[in-house]
Amino acid sequence: MHRSSYKYWRMRRHIVKPGQEALNDSVVDAHKDSGGSAGARTIARILTNKGDSLSRYRATKLMKALDIVSCQVPKHSYKKATKEHVTIPNTLDRQFDVSQPNQVWCGDITYVWAGSRWSYLAVVMDLMARKPVGWAMSRSPDSALVETALTMAYESRGRPPKLMFHSDQGCQYTSLSFRQLIGRYGIDQSMSRRGNCWDNAPMERFFRSLKSEWVPETGYSSLEHAKRSIISYMIGYYSQTRPHTFNDGLSPNAFERQYAKNSYSVAKIT
Repeated sequence: MHRSSYKYWRMRRHIVKPGQEALNDSVVDAHKDSGGSAGARTIARILTNKGDSLSRYRATKLMKALDIVSCQVPKHSYKKATKEHVTIPNTLDRQFDVSQPNQVWCGDITYVWAGSRWSYLAVVMDLMARKPVGWAMSRSPDSALVETALTMAYESRGRPPKLMFHSDQGCQYTSLSFRQLIGRYGIDQSMSRRGNCWDNAPMERFFRSLKSEWVPETGYSSLEHAKRSIISYMIGYYSQTRPHTFNDGLSPNAFERQYAKNSYSVAKIT
């Protein structure tokens, strides 16, 4: 390279292209909306869904230029197990690809630090769009917690028939009161093999996203604060904005709207 060329390159004027500042602001806003958790792929998909075509490679360059990083934690290994419940089989058997809403739900419990002690969150998810449809939070991880979450989902989704509910072998889901509730609702129950988290992978992935993307490292100041923040994540950022790979890059709400639109078109033609 000639010295004159290098000198010209060093002395060149840095002119911002038209629209670059607006794109930078959009990247920063998408990162803030995600609670600092969105990486290049997520930001690229969010902006593309909003009409600004952006590849993950360009999103990576913009994030580096804007000094933005994701707070996601690395993966870790899990152990495998094969022992099923004595009376409740693993009917789902990792068939997570569901074609219709209100066909298969899954549920689980996790813990969140709130105030000066642990609090417990139970969530029910519709597998078709990976959308949380029921939840409950309390200081005690008892059967009433999971029953409240399931009842909320069952009532809010219009009491769907021919439904399967899948969970792990936690004592809350094997309790007599919960199994009686399942029976009253006419829901088929399925359970993971003991100690095998992959049998309930969608719920495990949801809780991982919640804790790595949204929940503060130091927890919440109170139970009410935790409820407001987590509900805002589930019905706001996660369901309305956050792109999901399983949904072809769409958010759960957008994926359900697309399904409803396609179903209406087919029914109209028929």
